[in-house]
Amino acid sequence: MEGVQVVGIYVRDQDEALDFYVGKLGFRVHSDVRNGNFRWLTVQYPGQDGFQLGLFKPGAPMVDDATAQMLDAAVAKGAMPPLVLSVKDCRTAYAEMRARGVEFTQEPVERYGAVDASFRDPSGNGWKLVER
Repeated sequence: MEGVQVVGIYVRDQDEALDFYVGKLGFRVHSDVRNGNFRWLTVQYPGQDGFQLGLFKPGAPMVDDATAQMLDAAVAKGAMPPLVLSVKDCRTAYAEMRARGVEFTQEPVERYGAVDASFRDPSGNGWKLVER
């Protein structure tokens, strides 16, 4: 094995997710390929060229319609595990991201020897900003 290349998250609307991850978080598009109704959409964070975040809509061919509806509802409720974005300065990143329209669910807080803040993407996926 050579390592993990793509980790996927479920999103409710791929175009909305793409606008958020590229326009507000600063990711860049890596792949955007369609095969019928299926869309393989991945983005990369600057400086992490070997790792991609997949922005996938629940549905065929990965899951059936009933499962897709359940996953969509779980994502919308914020029930999926949080993702972590490492930053040099949490308060600065928080201010910059808020200025770009990211809505936070928790302002920066000092705890456990670090500073962290929380936000959700438009689909409901939870994120933590954690100061390195």
